[in-house]
Amino acid sequence: MAKKADEKEKKGGYDASSISVLEGLEPVRKRPGMYIGTTGPDGLHHLIWEIFDNSRDEAMGGHANRIEVTLLPDNYIRVVDNGRGIPVDKHKQSGVSALETILCTLHAGGKFGGEESGYKVSGGLHGVGSSVVNALSTHMIAEVHRDGGYHMQEYAIGKPKYAVKKVGKSDHHGTIITFQADISIFKEIIYDYKRIVNHLRQQAYLVKALRITVIDARELSEKELADLDLKGNFFIGDIGVEAPSMTFYFEQGLRSLVAFNNQHQKEIHRNIFYVEKLEPAPNVYSVEVALQYVDDITPRLSAFANNIFNPEQGTHVTGFKTALTRTINNYARKNNYLKEKEEAFTGDDVLEGLTAVVSVKMPEIQFEGQTKAKLGSMEARGAVESVFSEAFSTFLEENPDDAKAIANKVIIAVKARKAAKAAKDSVLRKGALEGMSLPGKLADCQSKSAAESELFIVEGDSAGGSAKMGRDRRTQAILPLRGKILNVERARIDKMLASEQIKNLVVALGTAIGDVFDESRLRYHKLIIATDADVDGAHIRTLLLTLFFRHFRPLIDSGYIYIAQPPLYKIQRGKEVHFAYSDEEKFAIVGEDSAEEEVESEPAPEGEENEEEETTTKKTPKVRIQRYKGLGEMNAEELWETTMNPANRVLKQVTVDDAEEADRVFDTLMGTDVANRKSFIQSNAKLANLDV
Repeated sequence: MAKKADEKEKKGGYDASSISVLEGLEPVRKRPGMYIGTTGPDGLHHLIWEIFDNSRDEAMGGHANRIEVTLLPDNYIRVVDNGRGIPVDKHKQSGVSALETILCTLHAGGKFGGEESGYKVSGGLHGVGSSVVNALSTHMIAEVHRDGGYHMQEYAIGKPKYAVKKVGKSDHHGTIITFQADISIFKEIIYDYKRIVNHLRQQAYLVKALRITVIDARELSEKELADLDLKGNFFIGDIGVEAPSMTFYFEQGLRSLVAFNNQHQKEIHRNIFYVEKLEPAPNVYSVEVALQYVDDITPRLSAFANNIFNPEQGTHVTGFKTALTRTINNYARKNNYLKEKEEAFTGDDVLEGLTAVVSVKMPEIQFEGQTKAKLGSMEARGAVESVFSEAFSTFLEENPDDAKAIANKVIIAVKARKAAKAAKDSVLRKGALEGMSLPGKLADCQSKSAAESELFIVEGDSAGGSAKMGRDRRTQAILPLRGKILNVERARIDKMLASEQIKNLVVALGTAIGDVFDESRLRYHKLIIATDADVDGAHIRTLLLTLFFRHFRPLIDSGYIYIAQPPLYKIQRGKEVHFAYSDEEKFAIVGEDSAEEEVESEPAPEGEENEEEETTTKKTPKVRIQRYKGLGEMNAEELWETTMNPANRVLKQVTVDDAEEADRVFDTLMGTDVANRKSFIQSNAKLANLDV
């Protein structure tokens, strides 16, 4: 024995006994991130998507036409479909019911086994969805209505509490899964109703004639919940519960999605192109494409594979773009929109103003990376290219008015591209990238290291003067803006670069713009927008965010864009000076009772200090409160101490969690549809934090 122990010690204590084997669903709880990506909000909502996807796959197979998702009290989620119902008979390999096998075993389900399996096409790549949700839930209830029976099984942290039992008869067919996420796994359990609604609306577009209902019943009382009799009813929506709800049903599928995305756009042609073709190739089950051109310069292209959104697109989009460019060029040559010696339209030319959705469904699907953000299946490229090319050629021939409008739209894009290139080349020739001096308004920093350098984009020369005097010259650069910059939402690059302020900003950044944009040449890794705390300041901030979102999106994605949070108040009590960044902070410093007696200062003329009024409170006899209306009212020392000093300042980092939703909001707020903008503002006015 001693000899064996010595041998093991020589090997560093590493032998078969050192290998730990996690059984059942233990690996999921040990490393949840491997299965759901994160234990933050994304992972929490992913639990809903996994259960929903099983129901949706039933609908994709033609076995269900209705799904209901309900948010219940105590963080329970209930998902119902009227599909075939998960089988409850004994599984010959596992020795227990098929229901228990699916919910308690990784890689078990109807998504394996090819033609003999339960699904030709599935959104689930690994077939681990239901069991993962079960493993990460403190409690799960599975109810199955099938073959005239009502069956049930409950689970605690992925383990069955009892064998599947028949609890009654049923005239329904389908599955009900109710689960409660484990608070010990997730940082916090807060479901976002709007996020769930947006995701499931998208899914409803992708499966024609599927009715999806979302109900937020989290505020129901115990009595109201008991009256629902959840175990005795199928769809809660049929009971007429008093709770917020949304229902989606689209007969037109992707055509409806394109129409929704273009609802506030001016269409270039009336008819929405659409094609759906089943089994175009042995390895691709279906190809579906819808598109329409609008009077805009931004393309909006959404891609899906087995109903999974692919934000990084993939092979199916490559096939689509190739076919789109070739087909429009062929039509333009044939109908004399392109002369013989003229250069062909480029891929960027034909994408301008295009709203399109590309969806493929495949039995054996491959994604690049675990997040399924990009489709990697090579068969998809050829299938989409073939199906779309043939159908779109026919569409152009059969709809000459639409075809003419599309051709003219592309020709305008070509002219704009050439004008933009000339303007862009001019800026690059004169810009810092080519060795010429930086803009005169820019007070640059001394450091040449982008990682430690900051650029403050400030509103007005007055604030710019204070910022230049108060900054850390080694790492902080200042670029003052004069008034409001150009709204770039619908402006082409040539028009943008004709604006002196935008041109100065582009040169200062060092990245160039458009197709020659190079993030690696960014001169500052913190771009800080510092505007006044009033309506004009908010407008300037929105204009700058629009510019970054439309033309420098990688800088947002990389986390380089920030918004400064200057204080609202300077509060002086004797020799003590405090700065308050909100009314709540002010009240905490001077006391709630002083609010009504407070006298605030008026903005001082430029170049002069504000006079501070005295106010008295019950607790402190003399308190001086200065209300800052703009950065220019602060002297250099105050601006440094409150807004620029890394040790004290507060910055908000700009992120884009939902690019498509952000795109729509920017288009609404900064676009040309006045009626829609007014409606949006009226609808969201109650959410605004007003400073009057």
